[in-house]
Amino acid sequence: MSAATTPTLDVSGTARVPFGRLVTVELRKMTDTRAGRVLLSVTAGLLALLFGLVLLVVALTDSGRPSASDWINILSIPVSMLVPVLAITIVTQEWGQRTAVVTFALEPSRLRIVLAKLIAVIALGVLTVLFALLLGLVGTPLGASLAGESAEWNATAGDIGWTLLTQVLYLLMGFGFGLLLLNSPAAVAVYYVYVWILEGGVIAPGILYVLWIAFDWGQAVIPWFSMRIALLPFQLGGDDGDFSGLDVDLGIDTLAVARLLVAVLIWVGLPLVLGTMRVMRAELK
Repeated sequence: MSAATTPTLDVSGTARVPFGRLVTVELRKMTDTRAGRVLLSVTAGLLALLFGLVLLVVALTDSGRPSASDWINILSIPVSMLVPVLAITIVTQEWGQRTAVVTFALEPSRLRIVLAKLIAVIALGVLTVLFALLLGLVGTPLGASLAGESAEWNATAGDIGWTLLTQVLYLLMGFGFGLLLLNSPAAVAVYYVYVWILEGGVIAPGILYVLWIAFDWGQAVIPWFSMRIALLPFQLGGDDGDFSGLDVDLGIDTLAVARLLVAVLIWVGLPLVLGTMRVMRAELK
């Protein structure tokens, strides 16, 4: 009497999931969840609020017209505040909600999943920045009209390009922290500590910024560790000399490029590489 044989399912000839479909799925994960919709809604709301406040100030005071460059600086604040949180949660939500098992069962290659998430993050970040730039494009002539002056289109292609690159770098930083920590609260806390406490923002300067302007050694050392300060020469077009009343070196040369590369390597490159290694080796639960 022969033993019963268990039927097996041969999936060796099944085609892999197209990479474009993986990117589409990851984009949908960022926008279809309640947290994603809330963050995008809050970001859009803050952009609209800042847009309206600037126009209100121009209409009620004699502050003058906001230039195109002013609009870029103002409207980039909500983007850098909230959109990187989406870059963090696209990684951490699966490990926190324990759905990573399903993700890696449908696509066993963890590296392909990480790359798909990375491209989805960059795409969403670029779209968000372009939306902010569009508001600035509308606000520049509107604000000038309210002030009774002509519009000042002083934003160059370089200004727009560096603004876009800066926002993408901070998105990648948040994404790297998410990969490295695999925990939403921890990654968000680390990101905000660096961006708002160490580097500082428009409202209040950060620790690294204060050290940079206060000490001679800070002007030599801090640009190697602060992306914000390392990016200044390129964002200002290499205008050396006076900056906020300070005689600091902001020229674009080999040293400035090296400082930027090192700062990006520390805060973007290392978290991305180490975080990817952790995801590749992390135990699924």
